[in-house]
Amino acid sequence: METVYILQHVWCEPPGRIEAAVRAAGVRPRLVRVYAGDPVPPRMGDAAGLVVMGGPMGVYEHEAHPFLRKELRLIEDALHLGRPVLGTCLGSQLLAAALGASVRPGARKEIGWHEVRLSDEARTDALLAGLPPSFTALHWHGDVFDLPAGAVRLASSELTENQAFRYGGSAYGFLFHMEITETILRDWISEFGGEMQAAGVTKDAVLGADAAAHLDRLACLGDTMYRRWAGLVRP
Repeated sequence: METVYILQHVWCEPPGRIEAAVRAAGVRPRLVRVYAGDPVPPRMGDAAGLVVMGGPMGVYEHEAHPFLRKELRLIEDALHLGRPVLGTCLGSQLLAAALGASVRPGARKEIGWHEVRLSDEARTDALLAGLPPSFTALHWHGDVFDLPAGAVRLASSELTENQAFRYGGSAYGFLFHMEITETILRDWISEFGGEMQAAGVTKDAVLGADAAAHLDRLACLGDTMYRRWAGLVRP
């Protein structure tokens, strides 16, 4: 059975639907709980893919979070070997940084349910082909990144030009969230309530009357996308 490393940075940001899709594809996840002290693997070794999850830290906060340098090296190794990579939120920023792009604080935090618009290139993308040209996704980030040289922009939002990109045939970064469940979302509200308040976002705006419909729709789209990514994992 092929294996995939999954790097988790905080307890409340698990791989969610990503892990379910990986398992359904017959691939074994190797969860690396960085927040609990699990060491970041120095190399990909026999792992056939790499998933990098989100977290509240910034890519540039190396001194406070030394594991970030190790993760960048692991991403670089995966890219060098041509192993599939999937970065979500912080993971997408780390992938962009590993490819030489600038990562920095955005004009303001983008938190809550906002529309994502797919690019023309997404219509023929291995993960996104057939998905609606626009849909509502969950956003929870303050940093943004430039499009890496040689990468293809796949999605944008009103506030953030680079919401998703592909590099090569199997390295993907998604700034927005499709992996979430209601349980995960409630944990975020509990853990990051201060961040919401500072950004002027209320609990009702994130977990209000429309949240269930958004979550159901996002689950269908996310499951399709993650299943396709898992299908890229090969010996």
